[in-house]
Amino acid sequence: MFEFGEDKPKEECGVFGIYAPNQEVARLTYYGLYALQHRGQESAGIAVSDGHNIALHKGMGLVSEVFSDQDVVSLKGKMAIGHVRYSTTGSSLLANAQPLVVHYQKGMMALAHNGNLTNALELREELGKNGAVFQTTIDSEVIINLVTRYRRDSLEDALVKTMMDLRGGYALVILAEDRLFGIRDPHGVRPLCIGKMGDRYCLASESCALDTIGAEFVRDVEPGEIVVIDEEGLHSRPGLAKVEHAFCAFEYIYFARPDSTIDQLNVSESRRRMGIELARECPIEADLVMAVPDSGTASALGYATALGIPFGEGLIKNRYVGRTFIQPTQAMREVGVRLKLNANTSVLKDKRVVMIDDSIVRGTTSSKLVEMVKNAGAKEVHFLISSPPVAYPCFYGIDTAEREKLIANQFDVEGIREFVGADSLHYISEEGLLRALGTTTVCLACFNGTYPIPISSLKQGKNNFETFN
Repeated sequence: MFEFGEDKPKEECGVFGIYAPNQEVARLTYYGLYALQHRGQESAGIAVSDGHNIALHKGMGLVSEVFSDQDVVSLKGKMAIGHVRYSTTGSSLLANAQPLVVHYQKGMMALAHNGNLTNALELREELGKNGAVFQTTIDSEVIINLVTRYRRDSLEDALVKTMMDLRGGYALVILAEDRLFGIRDPHGVRPLCIGKMGDRYCLASESCALDTIGAEFVRDVEPGEIVVIDEEGLHSRPGLAKVEHAFCAFEYIYFARPDSTIDQLNVSESRRRMGIELARECPIEADLVMAVPDSGTASALGYATALGIPFGEGLIKNRYVGRTFIQPTQAMREVGVRLKLNANTSVLKDKRVVMIDDSIVRGTTSSKLVEMVKNAGAKEVHFLISSPPVAYPCFYGIDTAEREKLIANQFDVEGIREFVGADSLHYISEEGLLRALGTTTVCLACFNGTYPIPISSLKQGKNNFETFN
């Protein structure tokens, strides 16, 4: 069965944390997770601490499905963390939903994790040899096992020792004792930022969550940094020494909300500049520029403005089709696309069209969309992509297809053009993408196979251990 959206990298996860005694921390966390819903729709959870005990509510589904008003009201405390999750197929289990809460010798601890560990299998095996028992199939439990195992006197020291063992991309929020912790991997692959409400602080995967709860953006958590929030305010201590930064390029291309700013780069502005770079690299004589909504919109507007070509809504998105709906039968497979997008014939008829999207992974959705636009009467469809060809899988927290299923690994650009049925196909170059972002400190591994963090041989093989968080 074909379903619209299978041609995209799948969501990562979103984390949120807040320290605010005398505030409704569970409700503020709920709103923060709502703002981060685009980062994961499989499960959601909130853990609240009063400084001694931790209460948890989590479930499968969207934030609005998991939490009733009574659920939120019942979670009382002075600090909280929350999580929205995406995972690969096969681990849709309540046990794998986050935050994770554990009892150990020093008390209770809760952890929420966005990212992927590339050495999770080795760590899990080593911990198992030393008697660790695992209740989930996620690598986040490996992290919390390491923290509790290293804990002697200082929790901060245990966190540093844990970071020394971890490989991969990760952003963590942790509740322990009277403190809230935020941790970011030394390469800065996964995002995490700090906000302030009055004299209280919060943490979030994206700045849009801070805006939602009325918090002021303070700064991003630095790669390799441990942030500690307690009654005295915000403190920072070095975790690991800074290394070459490798911020995830796909945050700007596709994942993050357009109104977010990550590591000083505004997402919407970055996408607009991608469109300008596409116009510089590939100017096309056309009557109309259109986007595949929504993540292609800013790039399409940048392209249209740069070349003075009218922008139009060639595809209309049905915003009332949620995460799940009754699937059409195989005989009605085309409905899977049309339920979510429909061609605007009055805009497209007899036009030479430039259609801009953020990426092509397998090519299945793209071919349907090109066909849809042509069936609506477009004379030509020129397909432009605001990322380079995705030819390699991600091991740091994005669920791309296995390499052999990536269309850019199977065909050259001309072969992909034939597959999707466009009159021409053009990708932004790596150089153009870096110009648009205004930085070279980004991870481009899914485009060129140059992985900034070593990948375990076990990780690259097939296994039953789920590591997307």
